[in-house]
Amino acid sequence: MDHFLYRDGALYAEDVPVAEIAAAVGTPFYVYSTATLLRHFRLFDEALDGMDHLVCYAMKAASNQAILKTLAQAGAGMDVVSEGEYRRARAAGVSGDKIVFSGVGKTAGEIRTALVGGVRQFNVESEPEMEVINAVAEELGKVTPITIRVNPDVDAKTHAKIATGKSENKFGIPIARARDVYAHAATLPGLKVIGIDVHIGSQLTQLDPFEQAYVKVAELTEQLRADGHEISRLDLGGGLGIPYTRSNDAPPLPTDYGALVKRTLGHLGCEIEIEPGRLIAGNAGIMVSKVIYVKNGEGRDFLIVDGAMNDLVRPAMYEAHHDIIPVIEPDVGVEEQPYDIVGPVCESGDTFAKQRDMPPLAAGDLIAFRSAGAYGAVMSSEYNSRPLIPEVLVHGDQFAVIRPRPTFDEMINRDTIPEWL
Repeated sequence: MDHFLYRDGALYAEDVPVAEIAAAVGTPFYVYSTATLLRHFRLFDEALDGMDHLVCYAMKAASNQAILKTLAQAGAGMDVVSEGEYRRARAAGVSGDKIVFSGVGKTAGEIRTALVGGVRQFNVESEPEMEVINAVAEELGKVTPITIRVNPDVDAKTHAKIATGKSENKFGIPIARARDVYAHAATLPGLKVIGIDVHIGSQLTQLDPFEQAYVKVAELTEQLRADGHEISRLDLGGGLGIPYTRSNDAPPLPTDYGALVKRTLGHLGCEIEIEPGRLIAGNAGIMVSKVIYVKNGEGRDFLIVDGAMNDLVRPAMYEAHHDIIPVIEPDVGVEEQPYDIVGPVCESGDTFAKQRDMPPLAAGDLIAFRSAGAYGAVMSSEYNSRPLIPEVLVHGDQFAVIRPRPTFDEMINRDTIPEWL
């Protein structure tokens, strides 16, 4: 469920007409629903009710500070993968003891920043990284909690570019080597081993891969405890998918996922951390664009819109599907026709959909790309010297611009021309 619905023939974001936002900020733009963000966070939080747990929002999905503050005030922790994300979380008022630092390539500088500013734990991805964290911690006179990310060699049955739990992926250490790596970690004075981390991929639509991974984590927990390690926290990552279409083939619900966690890991008495991003933010946001031209080609018609692949790259990058709907609700029974929906960027890949059935549209009409709240604005760029598009947050009948569109001068003036030119 989300809060982008037709009302009296017009698309609303909660209690705000989307066309009203378009008139105020121009197109294209992203708009997020506070009610949807909070609903999805609470679904996860309630799914783990009865277990000691913390839901850490994976902020790489959508990292605007207004979104972070909304979730943090509801009780969320944050999962960060860079110093920039760490600083964003702190700027949004998130305390260090609720920030988990993940990521396969943490630098010494990033580690130092988090240790000085406060961090809940580092999720360690490799032995060389473990040595660097230890060295920085010793230099600062600190002992920092860590989990070690294990790679369980489980096929997440998701897109190859977002799978992270197979043996050929770059993430984590092979689970077969875990006991040796934990034994070494226990000898490093700057580290305190507190648990295990696992994350097998994103946009999972079945529970079976999670179950395979968590059974292996449960076995490893028992082995490591027998070896003398204190394993009190299990970081299970994120990855539960969202419905990108209105079909009945929907991914499992957070309640089903929570039941699986309790069934496979509940007997261990560990604190559970999960790191959902897409499921919290994905259906909480839409991208709104305007039709520039309707072009009649040979054998097909094109809707050329003012949004582009630099604004929403997922279709070009992942062949991803987004439902696309008109902002003005079509009349019942109107005959649809197929369009290729494309942007103005000079790339053939700047295509959002091919032969997508839509009601007849004309220049100036507004359309909305559904399920664009995750990996939308955060992956945008200024390719073709197109300014980043605004982000808007809706709360009931109010809306606010939470990232303005830069002017062309602001964008261009970031360049510096050398004195010899």
